[in-house]
Formats: sequence, structure tokens, C-alpha cells
Amino acid sequence: MRLLVVEDEKDLNRVITKRLEKEGYSVDSCFNGESALEYIDAGEFDAIILDIMMPKVNGLEVVKAIRSKRIETPVLFLTAKDSVSDRVAGLDAGAEDYLVKPFAFDELLARIRVLIRKRAGNTTNIISVGDLKIDIASRTVIRGGDNISLSAKEFDILEYLALNKGIVLSRQKIENHVWNFDYCGGTNVIDVYIRYLRKKIDDQYDTKLIHTIRAKGYVLREENE
Repeated sequence: MRLLVVEDEKDLNRVITKRLEKEGYSVDSCFNGESALEYIDAGEFDAIILDIMMPKVNGLEVVKAIRSKRIETPVLFLTAKDSVSDRVAGLDAGAEDYLVKPFAFDELLARIRVLIRKRAGNTTNIISVGDLKIDIASRTVIRGGDNISLSAKEFDILEYLALNKGIVLSRQKIENHVWNFDYCGGTNVIDVYIRYLRKKIDDQYDTKLIHTIRAKGYVLREENE
């Protein structure tokens, strides 16, 4: 999953970014609202962690601007302010959640998971497709009772397919949600990782879950769906 961190306190920005990357997220980061709008216009994100009080363009203005463009990426506000009026202003602007500084990093992770799974229509951290179960909190995968070991990027791609199960995703869309702007990979990188995933998830099972849709991309679903 790809996140955007917008925080003008550079040390805090770096800490949040590094911790999120360690948890397996692909992260872009910037330090003001003007840059945030440029990032959002140029890329696709699964969630935005956004400070309210920032130079150039504040967080409230950023959210109002992207919502006016019908960009529905979920937003979690970070702020030092804890008054009811501040929280109401943030939520009314179009944010989904609100976290007051200082905060526990585990809580930030939990709230990000909630944002992502709600957007996909899931109520828990477990995504099931047939006998495949993916736990987005523990980053574990089980199929037919067997534990399946995946690399970080393999899991990221499988998670994105699972959050969009039944929906055909283009190679470019998958790449945009799994890597950040710093990535410079080959044109067939998604095909390579899909082969890795099929070998681990599909090859030894009768029911295949990862399907190629000619000239369109890939979809995760049971064969009879």
C-alpha cells in the first residue's frame, strides 16, 4: 500500500516515514501543503497522513482542494490541537480521522489499517478469497491451512489485489500503489512478481485465484466468480 506523509516538522516526518516503510508501506513524503497537492495530482495513494498546521497551504485547505476534485483518498489528520472545534473542522473539511500529537505509533498503524480496509469495504484485517486468508495487520498469508511465506513486495501486491478482489487491475495501477516516486524499475516487474505469487499461491492448488485478463491486467478471484 502506498502512503503520502505530509508533515512540516522534518525530524518527525523522517521518523514516521521510516517507521511506515519498516512496516511494509511504500511512502512518499513532503513538508508543506503546496507540495502535497503536487504529489496528489501526480500519483495515486491509498491513504494520506496530513499535518494541519503547515506553511504555504494548510492541511484543511489541502483536503478541501482534493475533495473538490473528487479525489476520495482517505485522509488522517495529525495535529497538536485537541479541541472539539478543531476536530470538527478537520472532519467537516473531508478528513476521515484525526490523531493528536504526540501519538503512539501502533495507534497510527491501526488507524491507517482502518482507513484502507474501510475504503475496500472490509470490516476486519482479514481478507478472504476462497481458501486464501490474508491478514493485513500481521502480514501473514494462509491457504488451505498452509502458511505461505512471501517477500515484502509479494505481500504488497497480493494485498492490493485482495483489497480489490474481483476487480481487474492494470499493471500500471498495481505499480502505482506498490512503489513510490523514487522507484525506477523495468516494464515487466509486475509480471515477474505475479509469477512468483502464482508459484506460491496457485501452483499446488486445484482452484486458481490469480487470473490474467488479456490486454487489461490481473484480478484475484475464485475461478467460478
